[in-house]
Amino acid sequence: MVGFRQLKVWEKSHQLTLAAYRVTSAFPRDERYGISSQLRRSAASISANIAEGCGHRSKREFARFLTIALGSASEFEYHLLLAFDLGLVEAGDYQLLEANVTEAKRMLTGFIKKLMSDV
Repeated sequence: MVGFRQLKVWEKSHQLTLAAYRVTSAFPRDERYGISSQLRRSAASISANIAEGCGHRSKREFARFLTIALGSASEFEYHLLLAFDLGLVEAGDYQLLEANVTEAKRMLTGFIKKLMSDV
């Protein structure tokens, strides 16, 4: 398997995580263990599952971890929408993060399809 740092989808999701941390750092203190934590955790889970999948030998196992990453991306997408609807995220930040998570999901879906077609 390839090193996770060489994967464009990992880089995209890592940048999403960094952006999520920047945006949530401006959240009110009382959200530290609420939506802020959920956004950070789900964003980091995308990259972490891609990295973990790279450590497995079979394409099938790698695809399973990419599927988990895809689920984390969907979770992030929901928490982002919730934060926006609650007025915690500005429109510009929301649009940027939404576009990035949508692109990451597209990339993950394509990567999973490619891996499974090679099995």
